[in-house]
Amino acid sequence: MNSLYLAVGIAVLFLIAYHTYGKFLARKIFKLNPDAICPSKELQDNIDFVPTQKSILFGHHFTSIAGTGPIVGPAIAIIWGWVPAVIWVIFGSIFMGAVHDFGSMVVSLRNQGRSIGDISSDVINKRVRTLFLIIIFFELWIVVAIFGVVIAVVFNMFPQAVIPVWLEIPIALWLGHMIYKKGAPHLPLSIVAVIVMYITVLIGAYVPIKMPALFGLDPLALWVILLLIYAYIASTLPVQVLLQPRDYINSHQLFVAFTLLGMGVFFAHPVMVAPATNFSPEGAPPIWPMIFVIMACGAISGFHSLVSSGTSSKQCDAESSSLSIGYGGMLMEAMLAIFVIIACGAGLALGLTKNGQTFTGLAAFSQHYASWGAAAGLGSKINAFVVGSANMIDKIGIPHQITLTIMGVFVVSFAATTLDTATRLQRYIVSELSIVCRVPTLGKRHPATLIAVITALLLAFYNGSGKGALTLWPLFGSVNQLLAGLALLVVTAYLAHNKIPLRYTMIPMLFMLFMTGWAMIINMGIFYLESNWLLFSIGFVVFVLEIWMVVESVLVLQRAYGKKSASGTNVNF
Repeated sequence: MNSLYLAVGIAVLFLIAYHTYGKFLARKIFKLNPDAICPSKELQDNIDFVPTQKSILFGHHFTSIAGTGPIVGPAIAIIWGWVPAVIWVIFGSIFMGAVHDFGSMVVSLRNQGRSIGDISSDVINKRVRTLFLIIIFFELWIVVAIFGVVIAVVFNMFPQAVIPVWLEIPIALWLGHMIYKKGAPHLPLSIVAVIVMYITVLIGAYVPIKMPALFGLDPLALWVILLLIYAYIASTLPVQVLLQPRDYINSHQLFVAFTLLGMGVFFAHPVMVAPATNFSPEGAPPIWPMIFVIMACGAISGFHSLVSSGTSSKQCDAESSSLSIGYGGMLMEAMLAIFVIIACGAGLALGLTKNGQTFTGLAAFSQHYASWGAAAGLGSKINAFVVGSANMIDKIGIPHQITLTIMGVFVVSFAATTLDTATRLQRYIVSELSIVCRVPTLGKRHPATLIAVITALLLAFYNGSGKGALTLWPLFGSVNQLLAGLALLVVTAYLAHNKIPLRYTMIPMLFMLFMTGWAMIINMGIFYLESNWLLFSIGFVVFVLEIWMVVESVLVLQRAYGKKSASGTNVNF
């Protein structure tokens, strides 16, 4: 299969989906009202609630939901063949992921910008809210700790990315100051900021920075500490000071990366050498249901509901903007996942150097994906994408060293956005839990952020290495996809209360809850056989919380339907 035809065909399909299914949902299901007053204006505090232009907020939203998720998931799922991976990205994003992101954002916009977990108390009951918030806290606890490790791993793999990534912070601070304090036009200044950032990329390509071992800590552990300190600062600053301008720069970086990848595919148009299907790779778990859990971002991811209902809904300037930000942002991420599949399944075949030997064609793919164990590990997955992408972009004529730096900075920039967005989201969840537990003092900005950062730091260093969060990584996929199903459950309950047809959210909800529950049972079986009692215990608790929450929700909805039936009014499924 020629990768050029694959990329163009899917891009056209996503455009059609946005202008048909997406707009149908906006008009007929969520019934967007462009004149409605959004929380960003009603509750404006210029810290978290800040009315933001759609183009700027799109940049924040996309870079927050993307991170390394649409890279890591597809880069491992392709081991089962590129066809299953592509099919899941297409159907998952159009009919599940984009609906999930869009719905979560709309429901939050109509409920004071509250998180999807907190809203569950209104549409289901308070017990469900507590259960949901505990699951969300657990998810974000892992995300904050894991993404600190992810960025540290990339810094060690691509030290040329260190200078550009850290210098992007003062560039973003300058951009935010000029736009919000001086009233300067955002588009021309953002272009200047991106140009300056790419100058730092050229510097970084030839001046790599290696973190030394200090104070008895290895480089990775030191990076994790520095990144969590940064996350605390970034997450307590007003969003327009650093978060928005940096993400706006990253949104331009996204389009640069997309353009380079598109040109690389156009000029190189490598053939997909990865097998179309490979249902039994050595050492791999069963494709069904594990592909739906392992490949989350790019198809559907529960973390997205936290961004949609956590930060984006607090900055959205109009309900009508939620279509392009929520539904469109997910399709854009799905397109990135397609480029990742092409980079790993075709770009990698243009040349892979391993143990001093260079492989091409199917031999290159087979070297990297010889078995599940060979392709495992965060570094392995990220490296497959970066090397495959660089191989294609090289055909444009850009020096390989600069290409590697561009893609390394791209990966780290998006991961950094996810890190401090997740920290800010965890602060919101701690605040909501503090109300439930009746200790409001802990819900204030700095105490809540300290809890978010310190708990992540304890997880990272519980084994003394800074990589402690990797212990819980096998559970992350299941918990994340469980969260997606539960978010769709809340959106479905919201539609039911408003007498709106449910099938568009209920079918994806049932699919995700079933697949996630199935995958959780498989994982717990593996943990039991391996006597991994930590993962088994946590997995069991999360599974029980899921069942409890679903049962509570079903009982509440049944009572609601009973009342509607008695009054002669029914919800149209």
